[in-house]
Amino acid sequence: MRAWRNLVEVLDDLQGDLERELTAAHQLGLGDYQVLVFLSEAPDHAMRMCDLAGRLHLSPSGLTRRLDGLVRSGLVERRPSADDRRVILAVLSDVGARRLAAAAPDHVEHVRRYFLDHLGRADVERLGTILERARRARSASAAANCPGSTCPG
Repeated sequence: MRAWRNLVEVLDDLQGDLERELTAAHQLGLGDYQVLVFLSEAPDHAMRMCDLAGRLHLSPSGLTRRLDGLVRSGLVERRPSADDRRVILAVLSDVGARRLAAAAPDHVEHVRRYFLDHLGRADVERLGTILERARRARSASAAANCPGSTCPG
C-alpha cells in the first residue's frame, strides 16, 4: 500500500508541476504537449484519431475536444486518410513541430528537476525496469481482453 500511495501522490504532484511549467512558459497544457509528442513520433507525424485517443486514454469525444483547441491554434491539422476516406488523421503541423521543439528542452529540464534529480542513477534504472514490466503486463492483459480489436477509424 505504501508503494502504491507514494506512486499516486508523486504522479499527481509531478503532473501538476509539469502542467504549471508548460502552461506558463509555452501556453501548452500537459495533455496538449502529449498529443504533440505522440504525433511527432508517428510515421509522417500523423495518427488515426482512434489510435491517438487510445494512446491518450481519451474517449473519441474527449479527443475531439482536446484537438479542437490544437487545431484552432494551428498546432495540429485534421486530414482525411489517403488510404481510407472514412478515416480522419490528426497531423502535427509545422507550427506544432516548432512549438514542441521549443517546449521539449524545458519539459525535460523540469522532469529532471522535479523528479529524476531526487533519485540516484541506479534508482532510475531500477524504476525504469519495474515500470516497464508493469506497463507490459498491463498491455498484455488489455490485449487479452480485446483480441483482434481494431478501431474503426
